[in-house]
Amino acid sequence: MVFEEVLGHLLNGGFCRMIRKIKIKETVKFTALLLMAALFFSCVSTRTLVIDIPLPAENALPPSIQSFTLVSQSVNENYTDLDSDSLQKIFYKQRFNFDTVVYDLQMADTTMKALGELLFESGRFDYVIPESRFLESPKTSLFATEMPWEEVNDLCETFETDAVLSLDHLKTRVFTEYDNETFFDPFQGGFLSAATADMKIYYEALFRIYDPEEEKILLREFISDTLYWGDSDATARDLFSRFTPVKQALTETGIALALELSEKIAVRWKPERRTYFVTGNAGLKQGNRFASQGDWLMAVSQWKKTADETGSKALKSKAQLNMALGYEMLGDVDSAIQWALKSYNIMYRPLTYEYLQILKRRKSELKETK
Repeated sequence: MVFEEVLGHLLNGGFCRMIRKIKIKETVKFTALLLMAALFFSCVSTRTLVIDIPLPAENALPPSIQSFTLVSQSVNENYTDLDSDSLQKIFYKQRFNFDTVVYDLQMADTTMKALGELLFESGRFDYVIPESRFLESPKTSLFATEMPWEEVNDLCETFETDAVLSLDHLKTRVFTEYDNETFFDPFQGGFLSAATADMKIYYEALFRIYDPEEEKILLREFISDTLYWGDSDATARDLFSRFTPVKQALTETGIALALELSEKIAVRWKPERRTYFVTGNAGLKQGNRFASQGDWLMAVSQWKKTADETGSKALKSKAQLNMALGYEMLGDVDSAIQWALKSYNIMYRPLTYEYLQILKRRKSELKETK
């Protein structure tokens, strides 16, 4: 067949039929891959659940303390509440090269409000912040004197709380630096300039927790640290158009201070993953539906029924492992360990072994909190 005849044959449909054959083969391969993927995902037999695990506080308070009246003895005549622009102008007048102590009323108030919210979110403490929360107090050279017990009692009786949490000392020192630096850029092949700004806020605070029932100071916590902000840009205008204002930085410092104290006295929460079985018979699936609704008591009951009635070791061990998770969710770690062991003894699975290790650690953590 000469070249012209071959070309004519291809143009008359031979080439098109060849293309169709190739496409059919590729379609068959693609369909097979889809079926394999569907089979793979349909065989996924477990589901992951994310739960929050409580961690004990560094300085745990007695169980009798469930609520606070939050006040401060640190605010005095030195404190002001300048708006953000007015405070910023003070630093700009010094060309943003300044080192000064700032007594900011909003920062002190933010510390107390953020602390109250964090303590409440821990799940244990309630709080009240009185309208007249800044108390007058005679000062020593550094800190407010300890609150008289008569005043502590009055505050707790008035606001129906168990203790007084007082911010008895607060100091914030702000350091700012501005510079215009020149540097060589090898990619541009020349010298470039950049405006740079740095801000550091050193803070220190003293908190006291007063127990009127025992007439005892339960906690004296002195906290100090430094927060840092830094940035650069081609011009000072561009730089300071987005650089954190001093007022905002002080507010963020108050939140950081509240976070630090709440982590010391309140329960902390750590997210952890748990895996349980979702495939099996209708009973196992029914238990999963109860679990997805948060009804762990009904889920455990359904899984137990499945474990008791089935003649399959594999299904029994799955149901028992799910029961172990259900009991953990209900707060009964001892029962969770018992059912996880039963599941492990009937059929070994790496998942069951790993969960047993987790439960043993949880039991140890719970002993530490008692």
